[in-house]
Amino acid sequence: MPVRKKKGGRDCLFLRLSPTVLGFIFLIVPVIRPQDLAVAGQGTIQLHDRKLEPLRIVGQGTLFLKQLGPKSAIILPSKGGQVEVAEVLSDTELLIKKEVKDLKALALLSEGTSFKCVPHVDQEAVYHHVHDQLRKNQCITIFPEGGSHDRAELLPLKAGVTLMALGAMAKYPDLDVKVVPVGLNYFHAHRFRSRAVIEFGNPISITPDMVERYKIGGPEKRQACGKLLDAIYDGLKSVTVNAESYETLMMIQAARRLYKPAHRKLPISRVVDLNRRFLIGYNLFKHEPEVEELHQRVLAYNQLLKYYGIRDHQVSKTDLGRKGTLMLLLERLVYLVFYTLCGFPGEKKADAALKGSDVKIAGRDVLATWKLLVGLVLVPTLYCFYGFLAFVATLSYDMTWQWRLAVPVIAIAVVSMVSYAGLRLGEVGLDIARSLQPLVMALFDPESALVLRNNREKLSHDITEVINEYGPRAFSDFDGRQPKKKTTNKFTDFVCSPS
Repeated sequence: MPVRKKKGGRDCLFLRLSPTVLGFIFLIVPVIRPQDLAVAGQGTIQLHDRKLEPLRIVGQGTLFLKQLGPKSAIILPSKGGQVEVAEVLSDTELLIKKEVKDLKALALLSEGTSFKCVPHVDQEAVYHHVHDQLRKNQCITIFPEGGSHDRAELLPLKAGVTLMALGAMAKYPDLDVKVVPVGLNYFHAHRFRSRAVIEFGNPISITPDMVERYKIGGPEKRQACGKLLDAIYDGLKSVTVNAESYETLMMIQAARRLYKPAHRKLPISRVVDLNRRFLIGYNLFKHEPEVEELHQRVLAYNQLLKYYGIRDHQVSKTDLGRKGTLMLLLERLVYLVFYTLCGFPGEKKADAALKGSDVKIAGRDVLATWKLLVGLVLVPTLYCFYGFLAFVATLSYDMTWQWRLAVPVIAIAVVSMVSYAGLRLGEVGLDIARSLQPLVMALFDPESALVLRNNREKLSHDITEVINEYGPRAFSDFDGRQPKKKTTNKFTDFVCSPS
């Protein structure tokens, strides 16, 4: 934020879901998401007649007039999707906007199902606020996917970003809004102090024709919003890594690690760019026999690594010699014992809290967000509370006021060190524990280690040869020694008016 303000000469406001404690730290425009207001619907619903009246839904024991209204939505269970309400006729009868075609949703509505009610939320106040901020030469940061996730590709974008940009230019004719795609590419985002690459794409200009179509409304407005949304989606794809599946992404990352350009030491930003180029090249030539063969070999290599319980960068550690391997193994065992003993209190508390919780966090993106909130708010609060308890404890003893002030400070320092040891155990200790497997393999199964190293070396050579062959056909700036850095280039847009 400070760097952005210094370079751009303006503040940057974030649009995010509902205000939180972070709203007091960052400049945040709160947005209410309708699905967060969903409530369980009373009774059950089903289609009245799928063939003759596909838009009519009837309910048993329902309260449609109280719980639903025009533009509100009905969420079906078991990921059956949702339908928009067009008109509520009575407490037990309503019309939906579009015919249901999804097979899972049809099955639920044919048999009768429970449901959730999602109210319609008018976001006009948010749009007007954004328009005014753009008029004041401010930047607006938007996460257009509408939520966080850990999938291998972008989610479909929400139309809100186009309504804000086009609406601002329609409201203020002299305003020239630019949409700048910004890619957030994470490396182990769920871990503390992990790395990320932020890339900025080319600004997307909004043509006068789009604004005029937006002003007309109706189909013309939808067409203008759709055209701009497609441009934004393409811009975001240019600054993020998007794969058709998680398996494909893992294969691409493995191939990138095996690739050996002459320029060996790559900065983190180049790693992201290489991942993106690998995906583009793979999609162009994936039906070529050589590429298909390499695809299968890389997948087999990944399975082999999984079988032995090691990672690609650890394969070289199996070739240190028997004496060197034994010394390194003993050294890391000592470090692991040290971190375990120092961090045991913190880990024990965390384990007890986990066992006592009924909430399961599956997405790593959610885990990372929770860690951030805990680190910024809960941990400092707890440290201050522990210091206060230590001060209260000193009142029971006869000591000078200097010691009564010193004891809380010492208590906070001790707790901080124990917490830091627990953090280091989580970050370094687990890495050390994982690094033991290749050393054990090198000591007790050197033949398999040799086969694995030879397999990797051959695969790396073949991947490099294929890339050097097909690379020039995919990229005009390809250089087998050192690909040129792109000058322009996930999840956010900066919508801003020019200085």
